[in-house]
Amino acid sequence: MTEARETGFLRQGTNIAWLLLVGSTLFGWWLGHVVHSADEYVRIATAGVLVTAFVKTWIVGFQFMELRHAPWWLRHAFHAWVLVMCVVLLILCV
Repeated sequence: MTEARETGFLRQGTNIAWLLLVGSTLFGWWLGHVVHSADEYVRIATAGVLVTAFVKTWIVGFQFMELRHAPWWLRHAFHAWVLVMCVVLLILCV
């Protein structure tokens, strides 16, 4: 029996993840650009770039490293690691 495959660019999870990664990269670049034009927003931009980086880390782990199909303990350990590291870096840097 053949498996029915979804067609179309936006119906594949990998393509959506790729678009999110590109969009978040552009958002991070924009935040970095805002910092140079307005020094009073440095902390907000830094926090935005850090959160964006960890969202990208989660997308890569979940989509491209196949953690969505991993055992529950590994998936939750990854989620906890991303969350804890993001919070720690936000506390230290902002």
